[in-house]
Order: sequence, then C-alpha cells, then structure tokens
Amino acid sequence: MRRHAIIFWTASTLAAVGLLVLLLEPGSRMSILIPLIIVGVVYLLYKFPPRRLSKRPKVKPSKRTAAKMAAKNAPVRKSSPAKRKQYPFQVIDGQKGKSDPPDDVPKYH
Repeated sequence: MRRHAIIFWTASTLAAVGLLVLLLEPGSRMSILIPLIIVGVVYLLYKFPPRRLSKRPKVKPSKRTAAKMAAKNAPVRKSSPAKRKQYPFQVIDGQKGKSDPPDDVPKYH
C-alpha cells in the first residue's frame, strides 16, 4: 500500500511541475489551452447533457397500468369498524427448547 502511495504522489508532483513549466514558457500557452478547452467541453456535456439526447419516447400505459394508477390516486374511503371481519387467531407452540436435537445431526453446518 505504501509503495502505491509513493508512486501516486511522485507522479502527481511531476505532473504539477510539468504544468508549471508549461505555463511559464511564453510560447507554450496555446498547447495547454486546447486540452483544457476539450476537458471543459466534456465536463459541461457530462454535467448538462443536451435535451435532444436525453429525451425518451413517450409510451402509452396499458389499460391495466392506467387502472392501477387511477385506483392509487383515488380518494381513500375509511371503512367503519363494524364492517371489519374478525379472524380467530391461534398461537401455535414452537419446538424451541422442548426437545433436544438428534445425535446424528452436527452442531455446526
């Protein structure tokens, strides 16, 4: 891990020194201007894509989907408590702690 960090910081330092030398030379400003413009245009296209490229064709929903959306957006009616069905619930006893596992089953899977 330390070796990769040394390589990264060495490359970053050399790149920074190269950019400074390139900017300080009088005739080389045009050579760095073109890559900067290209990087800027790519960044702007990534950040703000053109609308004609990001447009998706409209798809008409099916009757089933339209019915679901209408039911979902419909006002919710509250039902009175008298109309509720009463279900008899029954507790089913589990097997935990009531019997030991058989001897042929291993403890760990």
